[in-house]
Amino acid sequence: MDRRIAVRAALKAGVLGVFIGIIPFLGIVLTGALAVYFYRRESRTVLPPALGGRLGGAAGVAAFAINALLITIRVFVFHAQQEYIDAILKVAQKFGTNVADPDIQTGIHSLFTPSGLAITFFVGMMIALVLASVGGALTSLFLRPSKPRL
Repeated sequence: MDRRIAVRAALKAGVLGVFIGIIPFLGIVLTGALAVYFYRRESRTVLPPALGGRLGGAAGVAAFAINALLITIRVFVFHAQQEYIDAILKVAQKFGTNVADPDIQTGIHSLFTPSGLAITFFVGMMIALVLASVGGALTSLFLRPSKPRL
């Protein structure tokens, strides 16, 4: 694998992954798939599924890091913490959770403490890594040339 091409492909897919990440779960899988597609288009070689998974995972981590940076800037610089708390409460209410419960309120507010943010960041990054790796591996598998029949 050519590392320069792989880094460019992962970064391009990561930047696009910020936008297609709007689609829950599928967006991050598509980010990994895009990285493999960009690599194949530029290098003219097919990656084995294991390397496609690694490349897809790198793109997923790049997309997650860019997203996390943008959200962190918005929350801390523009003091939008209450907006995010309200959004989390709306989602919790849609799932039938009693948002008036003090334990739920405390749990949501604890997400914005330094330890809560660290745990959320770590879990989110692992989910992005796994889903994008799956997308990269599957794309490598599907883009390989078919063997001629004898």
